[in-house]
Amino acid sequence: MTPSARIAGLIELLDRVLSSERIPMDVTAGDWFRPKRYIGSKDRSEIAERLYRIMRHKARYSWYISQIGMEGIDNKARSLILVDCAFNDEDYENRLFSGGGQYGADPLSKAEKEALEKLLKIEPQDVPLDVRLEVPEWAAPMLKERYGADYEKAMMAMLETADLNLRVNTLKSTVADAKDSLAKDGVETAHTKYSPIGLALKGKAYLAKTKAFSKGHVEIQDEGSQLIAALCDAKPGMRVLDYCAGGGGKTLALASAMENKGSIVASDNDARRLERGRKRYRKAGVHNVELKCIEDEKVKKWFKRQKETFDVVLVDAPCSSSGTWRRNPDLRWRFYGPSLDEIKSLQTQIMDRVAKCVKPGGRLVYATCSVFKEENEHQIERFLKDNPDFALMPMKEAWPYDAKRLPHDCDDHMFLSPHSHGTDGFFCVALVKK
Repeated sequence: MTPSARIAGLIELLDRVLSSERIPMDVTAGDWFRPKRYIGSKDRSEIAERLYRIMRHKARYSWYISQIGMEGIDNKARSLILVDCAFNDEDYENRLFSGGGQYGADPLSKAEKEALEKLLKIEPQDVPLDVRLEVPEWAAPMLKERYGADYEKAMMAMLETADLNLRVNTLKSTVADAKDSLAKDGVETAHTKYSPIGLALKGKAYLAKTKAFSKGHVEIQDEGSQLIAALCDAKPGMRVLDYCAGGGGKTLALASAMENKGSIVASDNDARRLERGRKRYRKAGVHNVELKCIEDEKVKKWFKRQKETFDVVLVDAPCSSSGTWRRNPDLRWRFYGPSLDEIKSLQTQIMDRVAKCVKPGGRLVYATCSVFKEENEHQIERFLKDNPDFALMPMKEAWPYDAKRLPHDCDDHMFLSPHSHGTDGFFCVALVKK
């Protein structure tokens, strides 16, 4: 594709993303790319990279549009792309909007040219702080409560692109062997800071073509997510419940820690997501996982019989996913499911439901990929008040690895953030049943 044709394709894709308010951006992009086999991998990568950059800076770009008189131009997607090009591309008018060829983007109109001339005259300091930080109005109070004096630093880190981390599947490989195998296939990695079984990719890489990934020796998993599974301290022979298992990322980590000995029940309310996990389990050599869809009437009856039967229960609770804004910038501006109040109510219901499943002396681990206290500390305070038979475990006691690897500022819970730990935003707490 020519550079101008890529821009034309991006205009079409971004327009679809903006109009599909109830569908996640990555799903919309996948649906758009799938039938277009003529778009090569390099072109796909460049289109996707620019799409994510625009959504990452959507508030700032929209503010510029309002200041330079482009709001009256019909195509919002084209306007956002023009602002992005003005900041990031040399000679964009002639190279990207030349109108050349059958598939190229239309040339700039007179109104667009006049508006873009005003753009470069705006001083960066004129942009309001929360616009510059891409903070949604609804989230600002909660983020300021969370970060205090570090608010601006934390939000700037949320605007960076996230590194790709891998978890080594110790059922099939060692960290050293996986690292060497990836290097032989041209993928350079470094050891992660906190997880002893994690690897961080250096730069871009095509993992699908590597032996380590195709054979199930490594799985894509953020380091913070690896630590949540680690805090379960699942051991061989245990009976473990992964209540909100989804596609099975943490289930795989639990099975690896258990050396395939004992049993794991992976449950979720989405049967399709659970089924997608089966292929991952086979690839990873995992065979101690049983799948149960929470919405199934037989499963509901089964759960009622599970009082005090599990050594470990993990609740990776549904949440706002505000800790993943680096990877999913569209989540700043829209909820694809329940509202935040509905999510908090669901979290409460889930915790009260699974508490009875934990054996005396067993562990209940609650985690989210949210940075909001309402979904984290406040939920645990409420739970402990209503469930006095549970107590917080100090992180030093719950932590299964060398104490030197324990993330800083962890006392009775673990809170991770991009600006302080380099991971996605995560909250995790371990509770023991008395």
